[in-house]
Amino acid sequence: VAKQWQISREDQDALAVESHRRAAHAVKSGYFHDQILDIELKSRKGPVIFNADEHFRADASIEDMAKLKPVFQRENGTVTAGNASGINDGAGAVVLMERRTAELRGLKPLARLVSYAHAGVDPAVMGIGPVPASRKALDRAGLRTTDLDVIEANEAFAAQALAVTRQLDLDPAKVNPNGSGISLGHPIGATGAVITVKALYELQRIQGRYALVTMCIGGGQGIAAIFERI
Repeated sequence: VAKQWQISREDQDALAVESHRRAAHAVKSGYFHDQILDIELKSRKGPVIFNADEHFRADASIEDMAKLKPVFQRENGTVTAGNASGINDGAGAVVLMERRTAELRGLKPLARLVSYAHAGVDPAVMGIGPVPASRKALDRAGLRTTDLDVIEANEAFAAQALAVTRQLDLDPAKVNPNGSGISLGHPIGATGAVITVKALYELQRIQGRYALVTMCIGGGQGIAAIFERI
């Protein structure tokens, strides 16, 4: 993806540093507080409450990123451990139900699912999967990228995250405003739910209307969903 879409090492490292900066700011500002369920762990020293992300680095810098060696191609490689998502454990959950059911139960939803889509791409460039999936979801919703207030496009790698942003002509300021896979981690299997929760809560925080949630899928796919705050 980096080679095909001409994503430089410098741009990848810059995105990684910005991801850490945004995540650190979000944690410090308490943006994730209501999104995280406290987990109590037993230890020899007594119970420990686990309720905060641990992967992000508030002191991440371009200089530190530049020192890391490429992991896939020794010569002229651009992907490093620093500009790729972290290997993390995590869990996420969402509740999806019909509007009438929510009303009967007296529940107030955070948002409504406007549209969703899947798409297939060449497995060699699976990271670009969010592009066709997002275009399908936007078309089904009758929306344009300029209508979006929040975009959660998982950072599996900085290279693919940048390619997706550029191919869809997204506003970088709206993409992963509180960090993403590089800074917060990518617990495969849970990430879809995690970034959906992040998008819905961010819509509430900024009083926005539409959010796009999208990610690539190993094997050559992409998935996307659009939500509207209600």
